[in-house]
Amino acid sequence: MLHLECILSTLQKKYKKKTMVKRSLAPQGELPKILLVGIHAPYNRLPDIQSYYEEFLNLVKSNGITYDEKFFIKLRSIEPGTFITKGHLEEIKKICDEKKIDEVLFSEPLTPQQERNLSEYLDARVFDRTQLILEIFEKAAVTAEGKTQVEIAMLEHQKSRLAGKGKHLSQQGGILGLRAGFGETMKERERRYLENRILHLKKHLEKLEQTRETQRKARLKSRLPLICLIGYTNAGKSTILNALTKSDVLAEDKLFATLDTTTRSLFINSKKIGLISDTVGFIQLLPPHLIEAFKSTLAELYHADLLLQVIDLSDSNWQNHIDVVHQILHDLDIDKDMLYVFNKIDRLELTPEILQALTKYQPHVLISATTKDGLEPLKNYLLERFN
Repeated sequence: MLHLECILSTLQKKYKKKTMVKRSLAPQGELPKILLVGIHAPYNRLPDIQSYYEEFLNLVKSNGITYDEKFFIKLRSIEPGTFITKGHLEEIKKICDEKKIDEVLFSEPLTPQQERNLSEYLDARVFDRTQLILEIFEKAAVTAEGKTQVEIAMLEHQKSRLAGKGKHLSQQGGILGLRAGFGETMKERERRYLENRILHLKKHLEKLEQTRETQRKARLKSRLPLICLIGYTNAGKSTILNALTKSDVLAEDKLFATLDTTTRSLFINSKKIGLISDTVGFIQLLPPHLIEAFKSTLAELYHADLLLQVIDLSDSNWQNHIDVVHQILHDLDIDKDMLYVFNKIDRLELTPEILQALTKYQPHVLISATTKDGLEPLKNYLLERFN
């Protein structure tokens, strides 16, 4: 019985609050040396891959990681066992050996098997895009609901990594008193703990959802139109919300600065138009566990009268960002009226080519959320729509 209590205590400490693998000090007691590997994968058909690399570097920056080396590669094919093909893998191995790299962070999602194989070959700890985004979400979560959603996603990710853990987790302990009986492996015990913890968190999240649903019903009874800001991360949604409602929602030039849905009353020219909500930003290759965990927060979208999709027009991959948002909305089975809000027009020249490309997205407005009178086209549209 004491042995069982010891195991459960260890698991609770391991997964309490911080479920990610913690970045430890290098053997010499110094900060670990980190190598970033940006990958142009065959499935990535972006017109500007450099912008994608910059997004990866911004994710790293948003997570507060200081790296020592970076290496960008283009893959013509994906190796099932390691993701990276042999030639590039040898190049990365050479960098790791010469620079004494402790951790390697890849720009793409990796399977558990690929992660383990890479770690063994490179003799370094390996992290992928999913882990990076999960850590950013954990740091950005503020409310109880947001923290619970992130912890569920992180535990689900951790559970997926149990499947191929080493032999040390496959050894049978033969401990008396466990529900699984004799011969339950450490892996099975750890999986059971994770599943119980996830179940507990989901029940807690349901209670928080009930509170949100009560608030939502009260708003629906008021029959005020609900407008929801959606879009790619860092497109300027929170800045627009602040400018329209004179609020002080956190608006940083940082990926995933906003996680929790914020709703404010919207007045234009002293006339109450309705309610407007800010939502979590999207990004390509967003971890499925996060989308699933944040469904309760995104439930506001199902009740919206209008979606304002905010697009950073100064980003060269803006059309791909729209596609990413459309795909996530499709996955969530959300089909609502939408206005395309092309933001940050003060940062670029509106060439005939850009204006022609915009005709595909109707209706739309061109704005600058940070300049005087830059929001007038949006205000005029909302006045006309909800007058």
